[in-house]
Amino acid sequence: MQTIKIKDLGKIITGKTPSTKKPELFGDEYPFITPSDISSYDVYHIQKTVRGLSKKGYFSQKGKLLPAKTVCYVCIGSTVGKICLTKEASFTNQQLNNIIVDRSRHVPEYIYYRLRYETPRIQSIAGGTGSGKAIYNKTAFEEHQLNIHDYPLQQKIASILSAYDDLIENNLRRIKILEEMAQLIYKEWFVNLRFLGHEKVKLVDSEVGKIPKGWKVKELGDVCRIVMGQSPKSQFYNNKGEGLPFHQGVTDFNKIFTKTRRYCTVLNRIAEKGDILFSVRAPVGRINVANTKVVIGRGLCAIRSNTNNQCFILMQLIDKFKEEDSMGGGTIFKSVTRDDVHAIRIIFPVSNLLLSFEELTQPIFIEMENLTSKNENLRSTRDILLSKLISGEIDVSDLDVAIREEESGS
Repeated sequence: MQTIKIKDLGKIITGKTPSTKKPELFGDEYPFITPSDISSYDVYHIQKTVRGLSKKGYFSQKGKLLPAKTVCYVCIGSTVGKICLTKEASFTNQQLNNIIVDRSRHVPEYIYYRLRYETPRIQSIAGGTGSGKAIYNKTAFEEHQLNIHDYPLQQKIASILSAYDDLIENNLRRIKILEEMAQLIYKEWFVNLRFLGHEKVKLVDSEVGKIPKGWKVKELGDVCRIVMGQSPKSQFYNNKGEGLPFHQGVTDFNKIFTKTRRYCTVLNRIAEKGDILFSVRAPVGRINVANTKVVIGRGLCAIRSNTNNQCFILMQLIDKFKEEDSMGGGTIFKSVTRDDVHAIRIIFPVSNLLLSFEELTQPIFIEMENLTSKNENLRSTRDILLSKLISGEIDVSDLDVAIREEESGS
């Protein structure tokens, strides 16, 4: 190994936000990465940014364009330590310091993993996470020293760890396709009202507009069991796996199924496996599904269909709360009560249509849950290997590791 400063890995560029007073600078030509676009949990690539820049925005950011495989590191704010590797030419805001790696001497994927390993130390120097005051400025970042493997070992380590992230990313793509399938069926049947046999069913007036004859408008609390969360004192939380997984709010929400970081030994308010977890504090209306029995805190409630129509209830709530922090009518809510959740109006079709929908979508959600579980195992194995490979506890210098084209410099 050799000890070098980050600035010696390549060119360091700090991002910049164009003037928000000039909307013409924003568009869809170039991804514009901010800390909120980076997952600290899933894969090392940005899948999609919330905002992008236009061609005019490109010219306003002279010298700030980052090529593919730039290592982007959050150095300011409450999420210091978030990191990604760009898939395409991109820009970032000023909270990120970015390393355009000298690929003649270093492997970008390896530098990404090396910095992930270094993150706890950087966070402690910067002032920790969770505080907007945390900062690791460009000078400090550039001068930060790392122990770096030689180039052949960088290639091997990057190839081993990237293989896991590639599998995770592939599973995420499959999950997205499955989710889109379920949404398409729901929208076609219950939004566009083009369910099988719809031509023979008359539309009638209701309090939510025209609905097919025989359908009802009901309150969520009349067709579901609703459990409001309650937060035990923090002394009962732990990271050792004691008790049950604990979810206070949306911090550990994933795309569909929750992930777990904390546990709780006080088992007051419980959500069962498969329950819909609904955020009742800002952001109101964010939704996940419990993939195991969990304790829920005051930021959540758990929802379960009384008639075994869980997929239908889930898809209707997702559709109803596409815009967060509103309760359907555009009104902004910072929090909602049990009565508010109970009173959410939902459509309730005839039973044979609900049964057909559940038969079609339950296998989809089972497969999504299986893929999510596989990814949990892949992440766990990857993170164990990352630590052991970077620290040198596992030596792969004598192993015959297949080097991917990306790591071979081609």
